[in-house]
Amino acid sequence: MRVVFADCSVDYSGRLDAHLERAHRLIMVKADGSVLVHADGGSYKPLNWMSPPATMRVRAPEGVDAEAGVTEVWEVSATKSDDQLVIRVFSISADYTENLGEEPGLIKDGVEADLQKLLAEQVERLGEGATLVRREYPTPIGPVDLMVRDGNGGYIAVEIKRRGGIDGVEQLTRYLDLLGRDARLQPLHGVFAAQEIKPQARTLAEDRGIECLVLDYDAMRGMDHPEDRLF
Repeated sequence: MRVVFADCSVDYSGRLDAHLERAHRLIMVKADGSVLVHADGGSYKPLNWMSPPATMRVRAPEGVDAEAGVTEVWEVSATKSDDQLVIRVFSISADYTENLGEEPGLIKDGVEADLQKLLAEQVERLGEGATLVRREYPTPIGPVDLMVRDGNGGYIAVEIKRRGGIDGVEQLTRYLDLLGRDARLQPLHGVFAAQEIKPQARTLAEDRGIECLVLDYDAMRGMDHPEDRLF
């Protein structure tokens, strides 16, 4: 990544045209070809940018630019469109390049695997007397997250999502259709569990006889303390 502090003006042409008057700004040039122009404000959002894939060409100023004191012209062109970002650099106060190496990626707290593990350890949340049969219970089209024995001798197929949408309900419906053909798993019903369940998904689930369960991730980890709440 290259980080440049420069006195510059910026012009963008393409789907819309935009202009930034001359000022001192931060320019970030990333290895993927993206270029971002930041001010000292506005949180994380750049004033203007070019998304990858893109290529950058640096050329000497000509004519009016040279007369105005421009020292370099950076032309950043999108690969898949005619969009172009032009940065006219008057002076550079700092220019630093660092190889950041391979990015391992963001590990999200509360991913589906974490929720599955916690609910498998706390199956009593599914009802009194519930016991775990197996995680990743197989079906011909893929595993359902949890198979649980309820306190009345029946079975519960549980599909777990971070954010529960209609697709998740459809997925559980297919699992229930296949699992329902196994006489050993009768009676069987489904539970759609998620940290957040969209209203349309809840409506569809309840219409199909599927129970919805909202999971409180902090409470399941033992990090939620009701006595510390103001409300």
